[in-house]
Amino acid sequence: MGRRHAHGVLETAVILSDDAGQFNVGEHASCWVHAERLVHKLDTFTEAARHAKETVRSLIWRFYTDLKAYRAAPMPRRKAELKARFARIFRRRTGFVTLGRLLARLRANRDELLRVLDRPEIPLHTNGSENDIRCHVTRRKVSATTHSDHGRDCRDAFLGLNKTCRKLGVSFWDDLHTRLGSDTLRTAAGRGCRAPRPCAARTGQRPTPTGYFPPDRINARAASHTPRGSAVSIPGHSITACASIPSARLRGAPARRLATARARR
Repeated sequence: MGRRHAHGVLETAVILSDDAGQFNVGEHASCWVHAERLVHKLDTFTEAARHAKETVRSLIWRFYTDLKAYRAAPMPRRKAELKARFARIFRRRTGFVTLGRLLARLRANRDELLRVLDRPEIPLHTNGSENDIRCHVTRRKVSATTHSDHGRDCRDAFLGLNKTCRKLGVSFWDDLHTRLGSDTLRTAAGRGCRAPRPCAARTGQRPTPTGYFPPDRINARAASHTPRGSAVSIPGHSITACASIPSARLRGAPARRLATARARR
């Protein structure tokens, strides 16, 4: 990010983040949802503190609603009113010391939180980018990271293409077909690469999660093995494949899939 800024790539861009230090480059804006979350997570132990906390949260969400209205129809007079209202909210005396310190901290980020008044085209939160990386974070929880830097670069590149195609309503597989050509895809398929499954939005069916064994598949596996080994029980289903899958087959990738299935159920 800093290198892009040094080369002048971010001259007109606005970096919207959760106030993490590594994103504080160029023209920076802060996410209102993350800012309010700091207030929401405060621990309160008295009725007066709880009342002060809920009052401030209510004021922040009302102010957020007015910022959304300003984005839709910016007006110079409204801009000055919102700046004055921000000062009143975050200079408020609550009688709750921890809340007062937090409001002072958020008041110090006034320019980043009110960036939308100068740039109405930017969003007020980072939900869009959070949703874009959610599949990557979910996969990271299961399989940690990639084996090499080359694998990481490939993952990031194809994830970006996949998300962009989804936002534009374009099939990711068709986009790869256009970029790489049918011959390249046939070669990849010949090396064992799987063709993509139909999109759930087009088929109307819920896709099967990776590592999940449907009951009919478990029954088929149970019937194809001799009755030896360990018992396998799938939580959330009424069937149990008892003493049918050999112990050797529970090691390695199948064991990891079963562990993933239990975690997801």
